[in-house]
Amino acid sequence: MAFDIRTLAVPTAGFATFLNLYSPQALLPRLSHEFNVSAGEISTLITAATAAIALTAPFTGALADVLGRKRLITASIFAIVVPTLLMSFASSVPQLVVLRFVQGMLVPPIFTVTVAYIGDEWPPGEVTRVAGLYTAGSSCGGFCGRLVPGFVTDLLDWRAAFAANALLTLAVAIAVAVMLPRERHFVRSEGLLASSRQMLAHLRNPRLLAIYAVGFGVLFNFTSVFTYVNFHLAAPPYLFSPALLGAIFVTYLAGSLLVPWIGRGVSLFGRRRFVLGIVAVWVAGALLLLAPPVSIIIAGLAVCAACGLLCQAVSTSYVITIVKEGRSSAVGLYASIFYIGGSIGAFLTGFAWNAAGWTGCVAMILAMQLIVAAIVALAWER
Repeated sequence: MAFDIRTLAVPTAGFATFLNLYSPQALLPRLSHEFNVSAGEISTLITAATAAIALTAPFTGALADVLGRKRLITASIFAIVVPTLLMSFASSVPQLVVLRFVQGMLVPPIFTVTVAYIGDEWPPGEVTRVAGLYTAGSSCGGFCGRLVPGFVTDLLDWRAAFAANALLTLAVAIAVAVMLPRERHFVRSEGLLASSRQMLAHLRNPRLLAIYAVGFGVLFNFTSVFTYVNFHLAAPPYLFSPALLGAIFVTYLAGSLLVPWIGRGVSLFGRRRFVLGIVAVWVAGALLLLAPPVSIIIAGLAVCAACGLLCQAVSTSYVITIVKEGRSSAVGLYASIFYIGGSIGAFLTGFAWNAAGWTGCVAMILAMQLIVAAIVALAWER
Protein backbone atom coordinates (compact mmCIF):
# COMPACT_ATOMS: atom_id res chain seq x y z
CA MET A 1 0.00 0.00 0.00
CA ALA A 2 1.40 3.43 -0.96
CA PHE A 3 2.32 5.79 1.85
CA ASP A 4 -0.38 8.42 2.47
CA ILE A 5 1.16 11.74 3.56
CA ARG A 6 -2.18 12.64 5.17
CA THR A 7 -1.60 10.03 7.91
CA LEU A 8 1.46 12.03 8.95
CA ALA A 9 -0.07 15.48 8.41
CA VAL A 10 -3.14 14.76 10.58
CA PRO A 11 -1.23 13.82 13.78
CA THR A 12 1.12 16.78 13.14
CA ALA A 13 -1.92 19.07 13.21
CA GLY A 14 -2.97 17.28 16.40
CA PHE A 15 0.49 18.00 17.83
CA ALA A 16 -0.08 21.71 17.13
CA THR A 17 -3.44 21.65 18.93
CA PHE A 18 -2.05 20.80 22.35
CA LEU A 19 1.49 22.14 22.03
CA ASN A 20 0.55 25.50 23.57
CA LEU A 21 -2.81 24.87 25.18
CA TYR A 22 -1.45 23.52 28.46
CA SER A 23 2.17 24.67 28.18
CA PRO A 24 2.03 26.81 31.38
CA GLN A 25 1.04 23.85 33.59
CA ALA A 26 4.58 22.81 34.55
CA LEU A 27 5.43 26.48 35.18
CA LEU A 28 2.46 27.33 37.41
CA PRO A 29 4.27 26.97 40.77
CA ARG A 30 7.19 29.10 39.46
CA LEU A 31 4.83 31.74 38.03
CA SER A 32 2.78 31.72 41.24
CA HIS A 33 5.96 32.55 43.19
CA GLU A 34 7.22 35.06 40.60
CA PHE A 35 4.00 37.11 40.60
CA ASN A 36 3.11 36.42 44.26
CA VAL A 37 -0.36 35.01 43.56
CA SER A 38 -2.22 31.92 44.79
CA ALA A 39 -2.52 28.57 43.00
CA GLY A 40 -6.12 29.34 42.11
CA GLU A 41 -5.22 32.75 40.66
CA ILE A 42 -2.33 31.54 38.51
CA SER A 43 -4.48 28.65 37.26
CA THR A 44 -6.54 31.26 35.39
CA LEU A 45 -3.82 30.90 32.74
CA ILE A 46 -5.35 27.51 31.99
CA THR A 47 -8.96 28.63 32.38
CA ALA A 48 -8.50 31.64 30.06
CA ALA A 49 -7.42 29.49 27.11
CA THR A 50 -10.07 26.81 27.58
CA ALA A 51 -12.78 29.45 28.08
CA ALA A 52 -11.77 31.15 24.82
CA ILE A 53 -12.06 27.82 23.00
CA ALA A 54 -15.47 27.17 24.52
CA LEU A 55 -16.71 30.58 23.35
CA THR A 56 -15.36 30.45 19.80
CA ALA A 57 -15.38 26.77 18.77
CA PRO A 58 -18.99 26.60 17.47
CA PHE A 59 -18.50 29.70 15.30
CA THR A 60 -15.20 28.39 13.98
CA GLY A 61 -16.96 25.19 12.97
CA ALA A 62 -19.64 27.13 11.13
CA LEU A 63 -16.99 29.25 9.38
CA ALA A 64 -15.08 26.14 8.31
CA ASP A 65 -18.25 24.68 6.79
CA VAL A 66 -18.31 27.74 4.52
CA LEU A 67 -14.62 28.47 3.82
CA GLY A 68 -13.07 25.01 3.75
CA ARG A 69 -10.50 23.08 5.76
CA LYS A 70 -6.79 23.44 5.05
CA ARG A 71 -6.60 27.23 4.85
CA LEU A 72 -8.12 27.60 8.33
CA ILE A 73 -5.96 24.89 9.87
CA THR A 74 -2.65 26.26 8.60
CA ALA A 75 -3.50 29.94 9.12
CA SER A 76 -4.42 29.26 12.76
CA ILE A 77 -1.20 27.40 13.54
CA PHE A 78 0.86 30.25 12.07
CA ALA A 79 -1.22 32.83 13.94
CA ILE A 80 -0.83 31.14 17.34
CA VAL A 81 2.93 31.81 17.14
CA VAL A 82 2.31 35.53 17.82
CA PRO A 83 0.62 35.43 21.28
CA THR A 84 2.93 32.58 22.31
CA LEU A 85 5.99 34.73 21.60
CA LEU A 86 4.44 37.82 23.23
CA MET A 87 3.96 35.86 26.46
CA SER A 88 7.74 35.93 26.93
CA PHE A 89 7.51 39.75 27.27
CA ALA A 90 4.55 39.84 29.70
CA SER A 91 5.04 41.75 32.94
CA SER A 92 1.91 40.75 34.87
CA VAL A 93 -0.59 37.95 35.32
CA PRO A 94 -3.42 39.91 33.60
CA GLN A 95 -1.21 40.34 30.51
CA LEU A 96 -0.50 36.61 30.47
CA VAL A 97 -4.21 35.86 30.88
CA VAL A 98 -5.14 38.06 27.89
CA LEU A 99 -2.50 36.41 25.69
CA ARG A 100 -3.65 32.97 26.82
CA PHE A 101 -7.20 33.93 25.84
CA VAL A 102 -5.95 34.88 22.37
CA GLN A 103 -4.11 31.55 22.13
CA GLY A 104 -7.33 29.78 23.03
CA MET A 105 -9.29 31.61 20.32
CA LEU A 106 -6.86 30.26 17.72
CA VAL A 107 -7.08 26.60 18.78
CA PRO A 108 -10.61 25.70 17.48
CA PRO A 109 -9.70 26.13 13.80
CA ILE A 110 -7.02 23.49 14.33
CA PHE A 111 -9.03 21.05 16.44
CA THR A 112 -12.51 21.26 14.95
CA VAL A 113 -11.45 21.61 11.33
CA THR A 114 -8.87 18.80 11.41
CA VAL A 115 -11.41 16.39 12.91
CA ALA A 116 -13.97 17.44 10.29
CA TYR A 117 -11.28 16.98 7.60
CA ILE A 118 -10.86 13.38 8.78
CA GLY A 119 -14.59 12.76 8.50
CA ASP A 120 -14.66 14.20 4.98
CA GLU A 121 -11.54 12.61 3.52
CA TRP A 122 -11.58 9.02 4.86
CA PRO A 123 -14.18 6.26 4.43
CA PRO A 124 -16.40 5.70 7.52
CA GLY A 125 -14.59 2.46 8.37
CA GLU A 126 -11.27 4.33 8.58
CA VAL A 127 -12.46 7.33 10.59
CA THR A 128 -11.94 5.86 14.08
CA ARG A 129 -8.40 4.75 13.25
CA VAL A 130 -7.40 8.12 11.78
CA ALA A 131 -9.06 10.00 14.66
CA GLY A 132 -6.89 7.83 16.91
CA LEU A 133 -3.78 8.99 15.03
CA TYR A 134 -4.90 12.60 15.45
CA THR A 135 -5.39 12.08 19.19
CA ALA A 136 -1.98 10.37 19.47
CA GLY A 137 -0.42 13.45 17.84
CA SER A 138 -2.34 15.64 20.27
CA SER A 139 -1.00 13.74 23.26
CA CYS A 140 2.57 14.05 21.95
CA GLY A 141 1.98 17.78 21.53
CA GLY A 142 0.65 18.00 25.07
CA PHE A 143 3.73 16.19 26.35
CA CYS A 144 6.22 18.37 24.44
CA GLY A 145 4.29 21.51 25.28
CA ARG A 146 4.91 20.86 28.96
CA LEU A 147 8.32 19.17 28.81
CA VAL A 148 10.09 21.82 26.71
CA PRO A 149 8.98 24.84 28.80
CA GLY A 150 9.84 22.98 32.02
CA PHE A 151 13.41 22.25 30.96
CA VAL A 152 13.97 25.65 29.36
CA THR A 153 12.73 27.33 32.55
CA ASP A 154 15.27 25.40 34.62
CA LEU A 155 18.08 26.19 32.15
CA LEU A 156 17.15 29.84 31.49
CA ASP A 157 13.82 31.23 32.69
CA TRP A 158 10.07 31.06 32.01
CA ARG A 159 10.25 33.81 29.39
CA ALA A 160 12.68 31.80 27.29
CA ALA A 161 10.34 28.81 27.74
CA PHE A 162 7.47 30.57 25.96
CA ALA A 163 9.82 31.79 23.23
CA ALA A 164 10.98 28.20 22.67
CA ASN A 165 7.38 27.05 22.32
CA ALA A 166 6.75 29.81 19.77
CA LEU A 167 9.66 28.60 17.62
CA LEU A 168 8.48 25.00 17.86
CA THR A 169 4.96 26.08 16.85
CA LEU A 170 6.36 27.88 13.80
CA ALA A 171 8.19 24.73 12.71
CA VAL A 172 4.99 22.66 13.09
CA ALA A 173 3.00 25.24 11.11
CA ILE A 174 5.42 24.97 8.20
CA ALA A 175 5.27 21.16 8.34
CA VAL A 176 1.45 21.10 8.24
CA ALA A 177 1.34 23.65 5.41
CA VAL A 178 3.65 21.44 3.36
CA MET A 179 2.21 18.01 4.17
CA LEU A 180 -1.56 18.46 4.47
CA PRO A 181 -3.29 18.17 1.06
CA ARG A 182 -6.18 20.39 0.15
CA GLU A 183 -9.55 18.81 0.93
CA ARG A 184 -11.08 16.82 -1.91
CA HIS A 185 -14.48 15.74 -0.59
CA PHE A 186 -15.51 18.85 1.33
CA VAL A 187 -19.05 19.99 0.57
CA ARG A 188 -19.33 23.72 1.20
CA SER A 189 -22.23 24.91 3.34
CA GLU A 190 -24.76 27.24 1.73
CA GLY A 191 -23.69 30.01 4.09
CA LEU A 192 -23.30 30.96 7.75
CA LEU A 193 -27.06 31.05 8.23
CA ALA A 194 -27.40 27.49 6.92
CA SER A 195 -24.49 26.41 9.09
CA SER A 196 -26.14 28.04 12.13
CA ARG A 197 -29.33 26.08 11.44
CA GLN A 198 -27.23 22.91 11.33
CA MET A 199 -25.80 23.79 14.75
CA LEU A 200 -29.28 24.14 16.20
CA ALA A 201 -30.17 20.77 14.71
CA HIS A 202 -27.10 19.24 16.37
CA LEU A 203 -28.23 20.63 19.75
CA ARG A 204 -31.59 18.91 19.31
CA ASN A 205 -29.94 15.55 18.64
CA PRO A 206 -29.94 13.51 21.89
CA ARG A 207 -27.20 11.18 20.58
CA LEU A 208 -24.88 14.13 20.07
CA LEU A 209 -25.79 15.69 23.42
CA ALA A 210 -24.80 12.46 25.19
CA ILE A 211 -21.42 12.49 23.40
CA TYR A 212 -20.92 16.18 24.22
CA ALA A 213 -21.61 15.48 27.90
CA VAL A 214 -18.88 12.83 27.96
CA GLY A 215 -16.49 15.28 26.31
CA PHE A 216 -17.26 17.77 29.10
CA GLY A 217 -16.35 15.20 31.75
CA VAL A 218 -13.20 14.05 29.96
CA LEU A 219 -11.54 17.47 29.88
CA PHE A 220 -12.90 18.37 33.32
CA ASN A 221 -10.88 15.46 34.70
CA PHE A 222 -7.86 15.97 32.46
CA THR A 223 -7.48 19.61 33.43
CA SER A 224 -8.10 18.92 37.11
CA VAL A 225 -5.49 16.17 37.30
CA PHE A 226 -2.73 17.74 35.25
CA THR A 227 -3.10 21.25 36.67
CA TYR A 228 -3.16 20.53 40.40
CA VAL A 229 -0.73 17.61 40.42
CA ASN A 230 1.92 20.27 39.72
CA PHE A 231 1.17 22.01 43.01
CA HIS A 232 1.04 18.65 44.81
CA LEU A 233 4.48 17.62 43.55
CA ALA A 234 6.05 21.09 43.88
CA ALA A 235 5.22 21.10 47.60
CA PRO A 236 7.04 19.15 50.36
CA PRO A 237 8.05 16.37 50.53
CA TYR A 238 8.48 16.17 46.74
CA LEU A 239 9.75 19.69 45.86
CA PHE A 240 9.77 19.08 42.10
CA SER A 241 11.46 21.70 39.92
CA PRO A 242 9.81 22.97 36.68
CA ALA A 243 11.94 20.52 34.68
CA LEU A 244 10.76 17.57 36.78
CA LEU A 245 7.17 18.79 36.59
CA GLY A 246 7.50 18.95 32.82
CA ALA A 247 8.99 15.45 32.77
CA ILE A 248 5.97 13.89 34.52
CA PHE A 249 3.99 14.55 31.34
CA VAL A 250 5.85 11.67 29.73
CA THR A 251 2.76 9.88 31.04
CA TYR A 252 0.95 11.34 28.02
CA LEU A 253 2.87 8.97 25.82
CA ALA A 254 0.98 6.03 27.32
CA GLY A 255 -2.10 7.36 25.56
CA SER A 256 -0.20 7.92 22.33
CA LEU A 257 0.77 4.25 22.21
CA LEU A 258 -2.75 2.98 22.83
CA VAL A 259 -4.96 5.43 20.92
CA PRO A 260 -4.13 4.13 17.40
CA TRP A 261 -5.68 0.78 18.44
CA ILE A 262 -9.08 2.14 19.47
CA GLY A 263 -10.64 1.08 16.17
CA ARG A 264 -10.04 -2.55 17.07
CA GLY A 265 -11.39 -2.04 20.59
CA VAL A 266 -14.59 -0.43 19.31
CA SER A 267 -15.03 -3.24 16.77
CA LEU A 268 -14.63 -5.94 19.43
CA PHE A 269 -16.74 -4.46 22.23
CA GLY A 270 -18.84 -1.66 20.75
CA ARG A 271 -18.43 1.99 21.71
CA ARG A 272 -20.59 1.88 24.82
CA ARG A 273 -18.99 -1.15 26.49
CA PHE A 274 -15.52 -0.09 25.40
CA VAL A 275 -15.85 3.37 27.01
CA LEU A 276 -17.41 1.94 30.19
CA GLY A 277 -14.40 -0.37 30.51
CA ILE A 278 -12.04 2.57 29.98
CA VAL A 279 -13.79 4.61 32.70
CA ALA A 280 -13.51 1.68 35.15
CA VAL A 281 -9.74 1.59 34.60
CA TRP A 282 -9.66 5.38 34.83
CA VAL A 283 -11.22 5.26 38.32
CA ALA A 284 -8.49 2.85 39.42
CA GLY A 285 -5.85 5.19 38.03
CA ALA A 286 -7.31 8.16 39.91
CA LEU A 287 -7.18 6.21 43.17
CA LEU A 288 -3.46 5.60 42.60
CA LEU A 289 -2.94 9.37 42.74
CA LEU A 290 -3.66 9.30 46.47
CA ALA A 291 -0.66 7.09 47.26
CA PRO A 292 2.43 8.86 48.70
CA PRO A 293 5.20 7.23 46.57
CA VAL A 294 6.06 9.23 43.46
CA SER A 295 6.30 6.05 41.38
CA ILE A 296 2.67 5.17 42.13
CA ILE A 297 1.52 8.74 41.43
CA ILE A 298 3.29 8.60 38.06
CA ALA A 299 1.62 5.26 37.31
CA GLY A 300 -1.75 6.81 38.18
CA LEU A 301 -1.05 9.77 35.88
CA ALA A 302 -0.18 7.38 33.03
CA VAL A 303 -3.47 5.51 33.51
CA CYS A 304 -5.44 8.77 33.68
CA ALA A 305 -3.73 10.12 30.55
CA ALA A 306 -4.29 6.95 28.55
CA CYS A 307 -7.94 6.56 29.58
CA GLY A 308 -8.73 10.22 28.97
CA LEU A 309 -7.20 10.16 25.51
CA LEU A 310 -9.00 6.92 24.63
CA CYS A 311 -12.35 8.41 25.69
CA GLN A 312 -11.60 11.55 23.72
CA ALA A 313 -10.69 9.63 20.56
CA VAL A 314 -13.82 7.46 20.73
CA SER A 315 -16.06 10.48 21.36
CA THR A 316 -14.70 12.64 18.54
CA SER A 317 -14.83 9.78 16.04
CA TYR A 318 -18.40 9.05 17.17
CA VAL A 319 -19.43 12.64 16.39
CA ILE A 320 -18.07 12.65 12.86
CA THR A 321 -19.40 9.14 12.20
CA ILE A 322 -23.05 9.94 12.97
CA VAL A 323 -23.09 13.48 11.51
CA LYS A 324 -23.44 13.63 7.73
CA GLU A 325 -23.96 17.39 7.26
CA GLY A 326 -22.27 20.29 9.04
CA ARG A 327 -19.43 18.20 10.47
CA SER A 328 -17.31 21.23 11.39
CA SER A 329 -20.16 22.81 13.34
CA ALA A 330 -20.91 19.50 15.08
CA VAL A 331 -17.26 19.12 16.08
CA GLY A 332 -17.18 22.81 17.00
CA LEU A 333 -20.03 22.29 19.45
CA TYR A 334 -18.26 19.23 20.83
CA ALA A 335 -15.08 21.29 21.27
CA SER A 336 -17.01 24.08 22.96
CA ILE A 337 -18.58 21.79 25.55
CA PHE A 338 -15.31 19.84 25.89
CA TYR A 339 -13.42 23.01 26.79
CA ILE A 340 -16.18 24.35 29.00
CA GLY A 341 -15.54 21.16 30.96
CA GLY A 342 -11.84 21.99 31.09
CA SER A 343 -12.48 25.55 32.27
CA ILE A 344 -14.92 24.46 34.96
CA GLY A 345 -12.56 21.67 35.98
CA ALA A 346 -9.66 24.08 36.54
CA PHE A 347 -11.97 26.51 38.38
CA LEU A 348 -13.92 24.15 40.65
CA THR A 349 -10.94 21.96 41.48
CA GLY A 350 -9.22 25.10 42.75
CA PHE A 351 -11.85 25.26 45.51
CA ALA A 352 -11.29 21.59 46.26
CA TRP A 353 -7.54 22.25 46.49
CA ASN A 354 -8.06 25.17 48.88
CA ALA A 355 -10.51 23.19 51.02
CA ALA A 356 -8.89 19.74 51.17
CA GLY A 357 -5.66 19.80 49.16
CA TRP A 358 -4.80 17.02 46.75
CA THR A 359 -7.26 14.60 48.38
CA GLY A 360 -10.11 16.99 47.66
CA CYS A 361 -9.00 17.29 44.03
CA VAL A 362 -8.96 13.52 43.55
CA ALA A 363 -12.39 13.19 45.19
CA MET A 364 -13.83 15.68 42.68
CA ILE A 365 -12.17 13.80 39.81
CA LEU A 366 -13.66 10.49 40.96
CA ALA A 367 -17.13 12.05 41.20
CA MET A 368 -16.90 13.29 37.59
CA GLN A 369 -15.72 9.86 36.40
CA LEU A 370 -18.83 8.27 37.90
CA ILE A 371 -21.02 10.87 36.17
CA VAL A 372 -19.36 10.09 32.82
CA ALA A 373 -19.94 6.36 33.35
CA ALA A 374 -23.61 6.98 34.12
CA ILE A 375 -24.07 9.06 30.95
CA VAL A 376 -22.46 6.41 28.76
CA ALA A 377 -24.40 3.58 30.39
CA LEU A 378 -27.78 5.31 30.13
CA ALA A 379 -27.58 7.50 27.03
CA TRP A 380 -25.11 5.99 24.55
CA GLU A 381 -26.51 3.52 22.06
CA ARG A 382 -26.20 -0.14 22.95
